[in-house]
Amino acid sequence: MSDISEKNGSEDRIDDIEKVANSRGSATPVDAHYDPKFVKKTLLMIDWRMLPLLGLLYAIALVDRTNMGVARTAGMLKDLRLDIGERYSIASMIYFVPYIILQIPANLVLRKLGAQTFLTICVVGWGAAQVGMGFVTNWGLLCVTRVLLGIFEAGFFPALVFIITTWYKRHEVQKRLAVFYLCSIVIGGFSSILAYGITFLKGKGGLNGWQWIFVLEGILTILLGVLTWMFVPDFPDKARFLNDNQRKMILDRIEADRADSMPDKMARQKFFAAFFDPLTWSFAIMFMASTMPAYAIGFFSTIIINGMGYSAAMALLLTAFPYVAAAISCFFFAWLADKTRMRAVWLAAQNVICIIGLMCTGYTSSPAVRYFGLFFINMGASGCVPGVLAYVSPLNLTDWHMRLTYDVQHSNNITQHSKRAVSTATIIAMGGVGGIFATTVYRQEDYPRYIPGIWATMACQFTMLTLLAINSFVFARRNRLYREGKRGPPEDTPGFSYTI
Repeated sequence: MSDISEKNGSEDRIDDIEKVANSRGSATPVDAHYDPKFVKKTLLMIDWRMLPLLGLLYAIALVDRTNMGVARTAGMLKDLRLDIGERYSIASMIYFVPYIILQIPANLVLRKLGAQTFLTICVVGWGAAQVGMGFVTNWGLLCVTRVLLGIFEAGFFPALVFIITTWYKRHEVQKRLAVFYLCSIVIGGFSSILAYGITFLKGKGGLNGWQWIFVLEGILTILLGVLTWMFVPDFPDKARFLNDNQRKMILDRIEADRADSMPDKMARQKFFAAFFDPLTWSFAIMFMASTMPAYAIGFFSTIIINGMGYSAAMALLLTAFPYVAAAISCFFFAWLADKTRMRAVWLAAQNVICIIGLMCTGYTSSPAVRYFGLFFINMGASGCVPGVLAYVSPLNLTDWHMRLTYDVQHSNNITQHSKRAVSTATIIAMGGVGGIFATTVYRQEDYPRYIPGIWATMACQFTMLTLLAINSFVFARRNRLYREGKRGPPEDTPGFSYTI
């Protein structure tokens, strides 16, 4: 956009803001038009309807995609001869190929199918693939079932994030993403204890313990698919569990917050503009850097603990506790981010925590200290995953009185449904690249310390710190120029400002 004078730019900004406010019927925050008790009650109803089930679904998704490490420790290594070459890494990695390729196509059809139908297909499909993993007889068939798992899980996580961000104002999102994500962390962590219990079924029905892990967890996933069809809410404009007044209130809040309560039409030009936006790829690399250590923990923590000298049973039990610490840390940093309306500084703090943990696990000799390092790795990595998503997702146009005084409040950084659909899918697809990275750099030949993998994981953390610094500089400059009237509004949305 061309530069304009400060005076004319300020007048144009006021005109733009007044048009936005007038189009919404008032120059005051939209919540003031509704009874606060009505707003609070409706939001609480939505929270209870949405977050527990979605959190449980994502927890099961994480368990089903990363339980290879648990199954390997429970006997799969010998039965399928995964100790030969890089078979375990290949079987773990192959899941991410369809997961990455199908991210954007899946997110583009999400709106047409509706959240309820789309998510049900995903959940039942990967549950069936998970059951199939319990009956494979060689590592080649294991790879086939992992590919099917990746196909059905491909659009699941971006769909969850996309759905949540369409229901809430921007500064209401990160705590909810964190609640949804920390539920998955806790459940995912304790899945190793559940797996330990399931291994006692060894020999029943002619199946080994690791086979029962896949079969029972797959059946549970299919049952959750039925609950998905019955209870998962659709988008606000389609949700049937709200009455007309509640639906109007939710849509009014989102429209006042970021002017995109109703979806804009996807077009080729919009698709390519969103896909080739440098910010999209900056966010995507940040997300890859966050998911890489998270996947490394998911696939290799039980193996690393086992390599410290602990028995297989003790390794399964000890795997759970770093996840509890991660859940607490995840919510704490999310609370800090929403309270301070800052993102980058808290993401950077968690990167540093992760680096400290990697150094402890990789380079100390004491098993206790190495195990303690897993706590820090998990705390740092797990908190960054929802943190990056909230950094990307559109989260609060500044309040009306704040806009008039040109205060720059911290909001998040992508508006419009079409752009968010493309960018979210691209970003989460790069999370799959993080999974490929994690499963290939932690090589069998480097067992039990995996030093090259440790350094690759630290490189991801330093990359994210660099991108956070660059993004913060760019966002601060754009916000300042807009505040001074020297450029148009960020994201072409009057009153919008980037989160820093």
